[in-house]
Amino acid sequence: MSAELKQILTTDGIPLEISLKRAERKNKIKAFLLVAPLLFFLMITYIFPIGDMLMRSVDDKMVTNMLPNTFKSMENWDGTEMPSEEIFEAFYIDFQKLVEEKREGKLSTQLNYTKNGFKSIIKKLRRKSKTFEEGNYKEQIMAVHRRWADIDYWRAIKRHAPSYTTSKYLKGIDMYKNEEGKIVSVEEDRRIHRVLWLRTLEIAFFVTLLCFLMAYPIAYLLATIPMKYSNLLMICVLLPFWTSLLVRTASWMILLQQQGVVNDFFVMIGLVADDNRPEMMYNKTGTYVAMTQILLPFMVLPLYSVMKTISPSLMRAGKSLGGTPFVTFWKVYFPLTIPGIGAGCLLVFILAIGYYITPALVGGASGTLISNQIAFHMKSTLDWSFASAMGLMLLTGVLAIYWVYNKLVGIDNIKLG
Repeated sequence: MSAELKQILTTDGIPLEISLKRAERKNKIKAFLLVAPLLFFLMITYIFPIGDMLMRSVDDKMVTNMLPNTFKSMENWDGTEMPSEEIFEAFYIDFQKLVEEKREGKLSTQLNYTKNGFKSIIKKLRRKSKTFEEGNYKEQIMAVHRRWADIDYWRAIKRHAPSYTTSKYLKGIDMYKNEEGKIVSVEEDRRIHRVLWLRTLEIAFFVTLLCFLMAYPIAYLLATIPMKYSNLLMICVLLPFWTSLLVRTASWMILLQQQGVVNDFFVMIGLVADDNRPEMMYNKTGTYVAMTQILLPFMVLPLYSVMKTISPSLMRAGKSLGGTPFVTFWKVYFPLTIPGIGAGCLLVFILAIGYYITPALVGGASGTLISNQIAFHMKSTLDWSFASAMGLMLLTGVLAIYWVYNKLVGIDNIKLG
């Protein structure tokens, strides 16, 4: 049969099999060209920025390029005792070149990320180095400031020798490599990032839980009442999307402050004394309230879209078989809404774990999340490498949660209607 098929020719005299393969190839090219703009857009807006973040988080070539002679002379230095005169001389040569190019400020900034105190001693070295005599650079540099005679500062410089490093990722979990190359934790009073990671997960979890508890009855009401009332209430659900996020957050700041509307109401009904008003701003309470209100529609919409497809006759059938309203709801209705619950919870949790504006305005010190720390290093300390490392750690964490959810529940079970 296949031999006979090969003898069949098209009107152009081309074998049918070859003609079909050409047509299939043309269809694939057309399909690719149709999705090419979207693919190009994704590469520009997602793939390239994430790749750039990855490179920034491990790239340590800036210091390596600024001190080439120093790192070359440090190759055989084991860090057990003060560097030799050769290393000091190489450092002086590199430093003088940076001063001429007016780049010593960048060096001090990068080294200060590794160990505090470099900025001040490099500024002083820049002023004093103008009077240095030729030779005996070790003694002259050490005389500028006592920290130049501290071996820990020279060890910190040597740690910048590799062009690529994972030190930023270790710093993101309050760890570092000591002089022996072992990974150890920082002092207990300086462990801030682990607390931020745990707090971010905690707030994201409870905001998701609060959104679910509030959104489920709202979505159930929307799905069961007549359409004319349901559409009216749906406008109320969507209304927050018509208002700026910043305006909504500022509104909560006004409502929750100690002299705000909420506290005034508590005093009016006698729930609290006027001189003992609870603090609901600049702490976790304000963060929970504001984030729950802002993210609530993202839980309501997936639940509503799934509940709307559930036939009311199923509940009536369950009751007719002897089930109480609660048992019928729990055994019949609730399992059918699990796809909507999964979609809503996953959506709200991922949004909450990377939230920035609301915690920054209403959270205070106890409501700060890891996203606020990333923004702080991007804008204030200008340590973009560390901010990139934490951003990638956050992205990896979200993907890990997504993977666990897929293994336990199955991403195929998520439905939006």
